[in-house]
Amino acid sequence: MVYEICFSPTGGTKRVLDILCGAWGGEATTLDLLAGIPDGHAFTREDLCFVGVPVFGGRVPALAVKRLEALTANGARAVPVAVYGARAFDDALLELTDTLTGLGFRCCAAIAALAEHSIFRVFGQGRPDQADQEILSGFARTLRTLAEENALPDTVSVPGHRPYTKPGGLPIHPAGGEGCVRCGKCAAACPTGAITAPHFDQTDDKACITCMRCVSVCPTGARHLDQAVLDKARVSMAKAFAGERHNQLFLD
Repeated sequence: MVYEICFSPTGGTKRVLDILCGAWGGEATTLDLLAGIPDGHAFTREDLCFVGVPVFGGRVPALAVKRLEALTANGARAVPVAVYGARAFDDALLELTDTLTGLGFRCCAAIAALAEHSIFRVFGQGRPDQADQEILSGFARTLRTLAEENALPDTVSVPGHRPYTKPGGLPIHPAGGEGCVRCGKCAAACPTGAITAPHFDQTDDKACITCMRCVSVCPTGARHLDQAVLDKARVSMAKAFAGERHNQLFLD
């Protein structure tokens, strides 16, 4: 059985995994790490899992790691997928591969894929696009062929450093503006419980991981980050996003 295991607050990572699983063929079972996974969800050695997470400040979101730890691998094969917003995936793909290996998965390949940046949406805008889809689909077909030939490896080497880089990111959190109608959709979608009734226009900064989930589901566009801070950060970070980035498949 093929599984799509996904932590995708704003949808970019889900789009990448949908492309990969769609090109693999057949129906994939989806496990949503945002919603949480029942403890002890068990796989078999014959299963293959595409496991996708967004890159947060060069690392895997800590909440995604915690929820992956609820899985029982039983030697299932896994393809770790680190989805990044057109800057760099830093140590995230290595961290995800190490995490899955430590849980008992056999990481047979790994993928670094591009998506629109969840905060600075001008960077990687529209990714994955049609060209990305063709490339990612080609990756999946390559892996499917190897699986059919019983030639998938049990381990994969990926770039990165240990100890992993210290998590980066902006110390800012979304809040509701004047347009907030207190519908509660943000609170229902927040994976950390950082928004609670009746104060839907507020955010618990200690619980918030700035995943932008609440912003992406807000029906009125009321939830946002401080625009002045964003504008300043975007200008200072522009160099880091310069140049072309490519989707990458790692197989050895």
